[in-house]
Parts: sequence; C-alpha cells; structure tokens
Amino acid sequence: MEFAGFRLRNRLFVAPMAGVTDRPFRQLCKRMGAGLAVSEMVSSNSLLYGSGKTRRRANHDGEVAPVSVQIAGADPRMMADAARHNVDNGAQIIDINMGCPAKKVCNVMAGSALLQDEALVGRILDAVVRAVPNTAVTLKIRTGWNRENRNAPRVARIAESAGIRALAIHGRTRADQYMGSAEYDTIGLVKSLVSIPVIANGDIGTPRKARDVLEQTGCDGVMIGRAAQGRPWIFREIEHYLATGREMAPPLCTEILGVLKTHLADLYAFYGEETGLCIARKHISWYTKGLAGSASFRHAMNRLQTVDEQLGAIEQFFGSLAEDGERVRYAADNQAELELAA
Repeated sequence: MEFAGFRLRNRLFVAPMAGVTDRPFRQLCKRMGAGLAVSEMVSSNSLLYGSGKTRRRANHDGEVAPVSVQIAGADPRMMADAARHNVDNGAQIIDINMGCPAKKVCNVMAGSALLQDEALVGRILDAVVRAVPNTAVTLKIRTGWNRENRNAPRVARIAESAGIRALAIHGRTRADQYMGSAEYDTIGLVKSLVSIPVIANGDIGTPRKARDVLEQTGCDGVMIGRAAQGRPWIFREIEHYLATGREMAPPLCTEILGVLKTHLADLYAFYGEETGLCIARKHISWYTKGLAGSASFRHAMNRLQTVDEQLGAIEQFFGSLAEDGERVRYAADNQAELELAA
C-alpha cells in the first residue's frame, strides 16, 4: 500500500495508545504483520522535551521505517515547533492527535476537544503542514464532539485543504468514549467526500470484522488498537485472511511464550529492569487474559519483584498450557471481548 509517500507491506495500522505503543510494542507489531505503527502521543509543550518520558517516546533507535510520531496540543505555534522537533529527531511522518477522548487531554482543549472549534483545527493543521514541508502530516479524529455534532465530514475537508496526507477516524464521538458501537456509516461518508486515504478505527477485533469494515466503508485501511494488546499476531491473522479468505490456526503456546519473552526483554532493555518489570505486568495480563487459570496467575504475578521471578512465572504458566494442548484456547467471554475491542 502507498501511504504518505511510503510503500507499506499492507493496509493494517497500529493505533496510537498512550502507555502502550512505545517502541518495543511498535516494533513487535511490525514484526507480527502491521504495515505502520503510530507512536503514543508526544506533548507539544517544549518544557517537557527533556523529561524522561518524552525522551523515551521520541526514541526510534532501530525502528523499522516509516517512523510515525503523534503530537498533541492546542496551540498552532507550539504544534508547529513540536513537528519540527520530532522530525529533527527521526520522525518520518507527523500524526496530529484530535481523537483522544481522555479528560486530562480534552480539559486543555487538545485531542478530540479540538473538534469543537473547526477554525482552530484549520489553524493547527496549516501551521504543522507549513512547519515540516518535506514531511507527510496525517490526522487522527473521531466522528465529532457528541452525537448532536458529528462534524467529521467538515473536519475531513478542512484537513484535505490544509495538505493532510491521510486521515484516521475512530468511529465514535468524544462524548461516547468507548461506549456503544462504532459508526461505520459516518466513516464511509467521510471516505466518499475526500480523495486522501482514510483509515477506519473502532471495534475491529477479528479478521472477519476487518474485512467487513473495509467493505462497508470503502476505506483504504483499518487501524487496530485494544485488540492488539496481548495479541500482536492479530495483524498477521488479518493479513492472511484478507489475502486468502481463510482464517489462521491459533498460535502455539510455545510461540506465544517466545513472543512474550522477546517483548519483555525489549521492555526491560528500553525502560531499565525496575520500570520495565512494572510495565511488563499489564502486557502479561493482556497476553494471558481469557486463558485457563489466568486470573489466579495474574494475581500472583503482580506481586513478583524481580525479572527472574517474572520470567519464571510465565515459563511455568505457558508450560502448563502446552501440556494440555499445543494451541491456545480462549474462554468464550474473552472471544466476545475481542469482537468488541477497538
């Protein structure tokens, strides 16, 4: 797929997720079949450039191209400066966050709160595009501020006029947060109104759902967020299904253990063992959710204090699963959750 001046292996995108899409996760998803992975959002506040968190979010050492960095803020000048700063530090695509529904972001009129002010949207987009004329700029939005104000079609036209190269849309309003079902009709309408690539996001948790959303909306690609947490192989599953019409067999327990251990090693190296140990807990929980005995395992695992103990625990857990059968079997309630995951 041609996207923002780059040739991608497919039309599958990793959604930017704060606290999740760090460099280890992005690299893993790309290895597992994602065409592009967008970074967790980086603040446009220059006062934070020197913080450890911001420096890690701007660390792209060894990352497979193209490197897409999402910036967040509400001031056109600061957003322009942030775009230049991140391009100077390795970003090959700048993505603008106008889709985050979190209160701490919206309360400062950033993220999806910006959808309330279309004039400001235009000023921000114009400023960022002008600031990095040799770098593709993309945009992530929601369908609107609330159900009475679904203005994604107007925002999409503003974006296209400003020179935005591609648009990702989460199929809910800001007021909806993650409740209800994604509005694929609205996404499809936007796709029909603009000539730039449009990426559909929301409630895509299985290969069949990915195919159905692509067919229903006519979009150029799909963006996967929560459904990839603890299941990064979803990208190769979707890629295979779109190419062949056949579903892949579930991964072997031994393969999941190998993927998880590699992921954890990257986390320990990236954050340092102490912080990496803590961050690894949520990923281990996602990898094991819905598997037999996982509730008691997670409870015990969250109390472990060393890397060796953590690695030993997952070896034992997946080793016992492999004794009962080589392929994973998720509980029925977890399958339902996967269908609803964004």
